[in-house]
Amino acid sequence: MIAALLLLVAADPGIRSSPELGVAAARCRAEESGPALIVNVTGLKVRKGRVRAELYPARDGDFLGDDNVLIAAGKTFRRASVEVPASGPVRICLRVPGPGTYSLAVIHNVDGGHKFSLSRDGAGFGGNPKIGLSKPSAQAASVSVGNGPTETNVVMNYRRGLFSFGPVAAN
Repeated sequence: MIAALLLLVAADPGIRSSPELGVAAARCRAEESGPALIVNVTGLKVRKGRVRAELYPARDGDFLGDDNVLIAAGKTFRRASVEVPASGPVRICLRVPGPGTYSLAVIHNVDGGHKFSLSRDGAGFGGNPKIGLSKPSAQAASVSVGNGPTETNVVMNYRRGLFSFGPVAAN
């Protein structure tokens, strides 16, 4: 069910993940060259809260995996978040370890906290796959990053009824 997908995206209370894990490595700095992913987020349901982007290895076993486990294993994990501005674009820059293909998940937490609410919060993925009754594959949610800043667009999806989950009108 779609609830299973969102439970995978939401923080598991049994996992002691820190919202700061992966953040320092993800920060893009002014005047810094090198590979980075600039995520343009569209289709927000409301203009409040925080939007968080998370970058994973483009491998099904790692995509949406426990950030503690990924970091301990020396695998790529990056997290960055921004407050939703009252108007204008929502852009998040993630520094990546090198050019290549990664999987991307984006969460819109409407109340600005860290817990995901199926009834109000949104999710989007690199490549903008249609969200069905399970999480997308790592390949379907993948983005390719070059030697410098690479832009990608992610359309947010929200619950729209008992079993429906998809985009809403862009704000």
